[in-house]
Amino acid sequence: MKQQELTLHDGDIKKLLVKYSIPAIISMLVSALYNVVDRIFIGNMEEVGALAITGVGITMPIVTIVLAFSMLIGIGATANISIKLGEKRRDSAEKIMGNIITLSVFLGFIITVLGIIYKNPILKAFGASESTLKYASEYITVILYGTIFNIMGYALNSTIRADGNPKICSAIMVFSCFVNIILDPIFIFTFGLGIKGAAYATVLSQVMTALLSYLYYISKKSDLKIKKENLSLDKDIVKLILAIGISPFTMQLATSMVQVVNNNALKTHGGDLAIGAMATVNAVALLCFMPVFGISQGAQPVIGYNFGAKQYHRMEEAYKIATWSGVIIFTVALFFIELFPGTIVGLFNKNPDIMGISIHGMRIYLMAMPAIGLGMAGSNYFLAIGEGKAAMFLSLLRQVLLLIPLIMIFSSAYGLTGIWLAQPICDIIAAIVTVLMVQKSLSKYTGSQFSLFKIRKVRVYE
Repeated sequence: MKQQELTLHDGDIKKLLVKYSIPAIISMLVSALYNVVDRIFIGNMEEVGALAITGVGITMPIVTIVLAFSMLIGIGATANISIKLGEKRRDSAEKIMGNIITLSVFLGFIITVLGIIYKNPILKAFGASESTLKYASEYITVILYGTIFNIMGYALNSTIRADGNPKICSAIMVFSCFVNIILDPIFIFTFGLGIKGAAYATVLSQVMTALLSYLYYISKKSDLKIKKENLSLDKDIVKLILAIGISPFTMQLATSMVQVVNNNALKTHGGDLAIGAMATVNAVALLCFMPVFGISQGAQPVIGYNFGAKQYHRMEEAYKIATWSGVIIFTVALFFIELFPGTIVGLFNKNPDIMGISIHGMRIYLMAMPAIGLGMAGSNYFLAIGEGKAAMFLSLLRQVLLLIPLIMIFSSAYGLTGIWLAQPICDIIAAIVTVLMVQKSLSKYTGSQFSLFKIRKVRVYE
């Protein structure tokens, strides 16, 4: 622990971000591959690939809701653990660890029961037709049974970074994804399970993530320990977790709401194939977003620790480097998307009708990605310093206050093209607001005027 504290306290910020971000990027990409690999294999199923991938697209709001609860616990706990370690309060950090286990089991059980009972009416409300309901129901039933492991695996794995072992965090995710990739074709094609086979492969890989993450905390490699006496829920600790976790939780719920609105608008203006196209576009977007999200996650313990230690200029430097790294990655990704759209979409489905819709939609939907780099880093900055309300506002601004009304307005005016166009407009507006809010916050803490275009190198206490 002392080595970790010294590093975060006075280590070179760029090297710290590389140390924490690269494993986090790998973890995020691996996390994205859970869904992306499923969609690739499902989309290439003979005869039913187009309808099957549409069925998966319909289940995405439910999958996103489960992810919301995972992030509620995982990100809320990770940020608080980083702050507690910066304040040198290890006992408090371990109490948070114990509460993660209990919260994961409690919330996972409730979601599983309610999801199984009401799945069909929910799926119909989310855009399922008579042709796609069968595939959506088969897939989500299996996924729901693995909810406890899904939430616990995400939460425990996220906190390993705060414990100072980002490489182990990444290794667990990589191994679990490898299990998923190997099992997907075996279950789908060899065993003939179809879309249910993809779901079984995903759940088994989530079980692996939860198990290996738990084993880490009872091993000698961890500085923090999961102790029996800390498993009882403490309302004050739960409040701390929820106070920060509520922002990404709200963001994911908002994302789920947008997916529902999108699915129904797509069904109205483009039919089942348009929903399948959106599932493909979202899979591509996910692969682009995860490296940047990984950088933000890697920056979180650096920002959080130095905020707790009142080293505000180091916190500022970490934010700026993370921001520009994200902008550069998104710009490069956009270049390849605009240059090779057919090749990218063809990985998921070669049905000419769905490919045409996907290519047209992807080029519009993702054209403002560099702006997302500004918004993503800013929202995570507020999470890292414990200002969950500010982060939640930014999430709601992009996903609810702007996007949903624009989808409704633009779809009425421009049909399917309007649905694609609403997203980049929201991304640009949200990025501008985010930068202005971060500027005000950092200027307050550092005592000097914040500038995103000037990176100041700071290594020692100020």
